[in-house]
Amino acid sequence: MNRTELPPASSAQPSPERLTPMFVQWKEAKRQHPGTILFFRMGDFYELFFEDAQTAAPILELALTARGKGTATEAPMCGVPHFAGEGYIAKLVERGFRVAICEQVEDPKKTKGMVRREVVRVVSPGVFTDAERMHPSESITLAAVSGRGPFGVCFADLSTGALSLARARDARDLSDVLARHETRELLVAQSRAADAAAWVTSGGRPILITPLADDCFHPLHAVDRVLEMLGARSLGSFGCPEDHPALPATAAALAHLRDTQKTAPKHLDRLTVENPSESLLLDAGTRRNLEVVANMRDGSRQHTLLESLDATVTALGARALRNWLLEPLATPVAINARLDAVDALRRDPERRRSMREALGEVRDIERLLSRAALGSATPRDVSGLLGSLRALPGVKHALDGAGSVRTDELSAGLDTLDDLAIDLSAALFDEPGVQPGDGRVIRDGFDAALDESRDLARGGKRVLAEIEARERDRSGIATLKIKYNKVFGYYLEVSKSQLDKVPSDYERRQTVVGGERFVTPELRELETRILSAEEQMSERELELFGMLLCSITTRASRLRGTAAAVAEADVLACFAETAARENYCRPDVDEADRIELIEARHPVIERLLPAGAFVPNPCRLDESARIVIVTGPNMGGKSTYLRQVALLTLMAQAGSFVPARAAKIGIVDRIFCRVGASDNLAGGESTFMVEMTETANILHNATPKSLVILDEIGRGTATWDGMAIAWAVVEHLHEDSRLAPKALFATHYHELTELEGTLSRVANAHIAVREHGHDIVLLHRIEPGPSDRSYGIHVARLAGLPDRVVARAREILARLVSQHTPASLASHPPAPLQLALFGDSGPSSAEQSALQRLREIDPNALTPREALSLVFELSDTLREH
Repeated sequence: MNRTELPPASSAQPSPERLTPMFVQWKEAKRQHPGTILFFRMGDFYELFFEDAQTAAPILELALTARGKGTATEAPMCGVPHFAGEGYIAKLVERGFRVAICEQVEDPKKTKGMVRREVVRVVSPGVFTDAERMHPSESITLAAVSGRGPFGVCFADLSTGALSLARARDARDLSDVLARHETRELLVAQSRAADAAAWVTSGGRPILITPLADDCFHPLHAVDRVLEMLGARSLGSFGCPEDHPALPATAAALAHLRDTQKTAPKHLDRLTVENPSESLLLDAGTRRNLEVVANMRDGSRQHTLLESLDATVTALGARALRNWLLEPLATPVAINARLDAVDALRRDPERRRSMREALGEVRDIERLLSRAALGSATPRDVSGLLGSLRALPGVKHALDGAGSVRTDELSAGLDTLDDLAIDLSAALFDEPGVQPGDGRVIRDGFDAALDESRDLARGGKRVLAEIEARERDRSGIATLKIKYNKVFGYYLEVSKSQLDKVPSDYERRQTVVGGERFVTPELRELETRILSAEEQMSERELELFGMLLCSITTRASRLRGTAAAVAEADVLACFAETAARENYCRPDVDEADRIELIEARHPVIERLLPAGAFVPNPCRLDESARIVIVTGPNMGGKSTYLRQVALLTLMAQAGSFVPARAAKIGIVDRIFCRVGASDNLAGGESTFMVEMTETANILHNATPKSLVILDEIGRGTATWDGMAIAWAVVEHLHEDSRLAPKALFATHYHELTELEGTLSRVANAHIAVREHGHDIVLLHRIEPGPSDRSYGIHVARLAGLPDRVVARAREILARLVSQHTPASLASHPPAPLQLALFGDSGPSSAEQSALQRLREIDPNALTPREALSLVFELSDTLREH
């Protein structure tokens, strides 16, 4: 999605000389933050004016009103209560808008004239940090791109402090890298903004494109700027070369975060450099087709691999699991270290239970740290961090001695931050208030100055109660009460029926419907003392809370290290829990060039069926059977079979046990999965064009270490065209030594099964079927050899097609079979079949003309409107003759 633009205002803004002082402030804030919707604080509300109000009102379901209605300065407006502002801001951000929050930065009670206002934060899809509206497993990724190919890409997650650098060979690779990181917002140089739309893949979550000045991406001094913002002396300490193409993008991203958040993001103080050779790569199409983290139906996580495996108990672990599935490992040593840890925890259910109980008390440390660094953390956030720190010793104890090298390393490296826990325990109430400054955040006895102000405020209220009791006795007015409001402060309220008893030293303040309000010199003096003490108490508590946040931020590196250890421990325990519950086996993962599965099951579909209902199947891909062509009827399970092989390979390399009786998996560098039918109409691509584009990507990028899953290639065009394409694709995968991947190829073109006899590393397999007359039973079992037919008419009957249609289909099939006996495609390419459309007498002249017209056109060159017009034209011609 391109940058969201605000529509022009339906009513022009007034000329500068007619602007009120308040609108002068508003206009200056808009000038400094173009392209944003401005939330302008006025008292207890955020107000939106002019085009901002006209844009936001229908989205937020607000009534659009006007300020100064009927005057020369009339301004369309709408507003929301400031305490509910985050929810409304989130709605706009989810729609792709940027929102600038303009606050009152002076106390109206202490200011004469116009209160000063400033934009304190800009919120956009890439810098969203609202904890209540972020899914714990998802990252909020801001990306920046520099270079003109090869490209450098910086990824930053302000909500967690993650900062990483990547490379992309070309525009297509860049598009895939952005999709793999689930980018929400893309920063580009203004001069490259027009190109950026081509880098944003279609489908999935839209990406907001934000152009910045070209100077932000200038490579000169980029290293110095990055080091300054990271507070580091050398990039070598991060394993980053000084000529990395992403450094200009990193400098631009960090500067953008500082400018939009109005503070330096100090928790982004280290970066990681991605090494593609260490990960199993999944392109956007493969992730979508395998439904790794989002299903193809509605994009949710329901019925995905992520949902099936997710037994994590922390937000940290949920995010790590998602990342592990999207970027599995590609080195046997690292994979087996994970598998050893999973095995150890699987064998020790009591230790696993203890660890998961302790982990369950740990909050999202990364995001708590982020809010502390940005100054937006609440007392409840800090209390949650304290609770997490108190749970860490239990996690460390469960890891210690678990029986694997990796769990021992995690235990040794898990910093329990006892010093921070002691500081927070000493400072915070056990159940602190919602907002700092309300007097219920910092514990009694922590700070002498705060205690003094708090005692005076509390003591003053006790004195008020004493005065109230004494004045009742002195005046004889039993209903006399001391009350308070912001206008008159403290006062004595007397009902009308008791006014004759009012003492002579009472000073009348106000007459109300039910009586009179009075003050006394004693009450005025006490009011001054109480209000002064409460103000001092609030200011001191705010100051002390800010110091606590600074104390947390100074330990950012230690907290992030602990968060990473907790996340990994949670995922390892999750894998162990799932393996024990679902009876998964440990895969043998090594460098051998083969995939061998015995009684393998689909990890998602198996859980949707009754226990024991899923039919397990074997798979063997090695040098003798490099490509397996799978045939059989629709609904027989070909797609399920293909996907489960890919998913088990992915799971194994992520470090998980797999649903099979046994599994031997050689390291795969990439998985390519081309299945199903989808289009990209917005991009001008038909279903067949998308199919061919994805297939071309495979043929250009697969390697001998890749796993390729192809389902029904060539089905989107004419029968013989499609068969020819499918045939050529199989030959190319087999014969080109630069590719030669392990591949599963499902097809309805039974002619392709002849390749087993002509290509040495091609084997056939089929879905078993049992026939009973005109009925069939789908056994969902893979067996060697080709299928004799597709059973399409049988499946159509099972689907409920009318008997008359099924019977006619059998007649047509018999006629086709009698007219054409397929010969070997290897030596005799098939001639096209065609039923007689015009009867035995042949076509008329009009019909011949229509046929000639059809032969001359190129269907791929027609737009949908041109194709429809042609159909109407030919139809009219044939009706007239």
